[in-house]
Amino acid sequence: MSDVQKRYEEAKARYAAIGVDTDQALKKLEQIKISMHCWQGDDVTGFLNPDGELTGGIMATGNYPGAAHTPAQLREDLEKAYSLIPGKHKLNLHAIYLDTDEKVDLNEIEPKHFTLWVDWAKEQGVGLDFNPTFFSHPMMKDGYTLAHPDKEVRDFWIEHGKRARKIAEYFGKELGQTCIDNFWVPDGMKDNPIDRLSPRRRLMESLDEIFAEEVNEAYTQDAVESKLFGLGAEAYTAGSHEFYMGYGLTRDKLICLDAGHFHPTEVISNKLSSLALFSKGIMLHVSRPVRWDSDHVVIMDDELQEIGKEIVRNDLLDKTNIGLDFFDATINRVVAWVVGTRNTQKALLKAMLEPTQELKDMEDKFDFTSRMVYTEELKDYPYGDVWNYFCEQNNVPVGLDWLKEVRQYEQDVQLKR
Repeated sequence: MSDVQKRYEEAKARYAAIGVDTDQALKKLEQIKISMHCWQGDDVTGFLNPDGELTGGIMATGNYPGAAHTPAQLREDLEKAYSLIPGKHKLNLHAIYLDTDEKVDLNEIEPKHFTLWVDWAKEQGVGLDFNPTFFSHPMMKDGYTLAHPDKEVRDFWIEHGKRARKIAEYFGKELGQTCIDNFWVPDGMKDNPIDRLSPRRRLMESLDEIFAEEVNEAYTQDAVESKLFGLGAEAYTAGSHEFYMGYGLTRDKLICLDAGHFHPTEVISNKLSSLALFSKGIMLHVSRPVRWDSDHVVIMDDELQEIGKEIVRNDLLDKTNIGLDFFDATINRVVAWVVGTRNTQKALLKAMLEPTQELKDMEDKFDFTSRMVYTEELKDYPYGDVWNYFCEQNNVPVGLDWLKEVRQYEQDVQLKR
């Protein structure tokens, strides 16, 4: 018996004393697929126009060496990251990450431009999610795409959205896993607008046109994502939370909550239970804002743990799709993926290791004394020993050991690019 297993057995007994079955928690955790985002690997550049300028409120800061410059390099980095993360997961692709020798624009993309990604996903045993790319393109004019007053501009982006849905449907059909196709549109104004209604009406009508054709929801589901503001759209964003909550509820779409897309005093953990009551389903972009939507790597902070608790305590795992969204170019990019994904899994595990029903019973009886004592004592319970056992059982490095592998990979592969 390894030291990791010995410590797990001790932790298992301690959790069993308060009614928690750690074996069941780990079986449940193994079924959860985190959708890891491709754009951490190359700082949101993509392969449609790698020399293009980032627009739409997107900014990756830092110049750490080793970024991926080709689809093959990106897949190589992803494989290294997945090898250090327990379980089988998904990859979240943006449209600008197509892999083709054909010269093609966003309003011309087809499933054939992503076949190499599908072949790779089959080999790796991962699913694919998708996102149309409404930024970093010359046809994003005056800060607008789907909400632009010029019909020619809107039509370009409407066609892009339609084609994105076909690609997402193709992913789901080929891989046997539902592909979440998430729509985020950065349209907005830098300074105070006179007319907030008209752009929102145009955005609504453009989305309605994109979604007019039915797709097979066994293969793909649409999600819509809000944002409070972005660089260049500090005063007004057409696709606000209120806009997309209304749109998602009335159009039967998944509603995407991004942890960085709200006022600094708001948290998405507090929104999950409300949306769960009324929405078709939820897509999460787990990120970490530092004073604004800065998309820092996810750490084990209070909000991440609260997100995990809300999902687990309210039995929302079947209704919630969990994805990541951050891009930090100041650190090794594989490390960023591994830290963010493992932390998200840890937050879910910590929540699974609570005696949830007992805690709810205390609350229903207004026994706030016991509730406080239990929740405080649980903070010191050995969830880390349970996590380490989960890693060992999934044949991935335990503790700090995985960093040694990334450092070696950095020397052998990334720094030679």
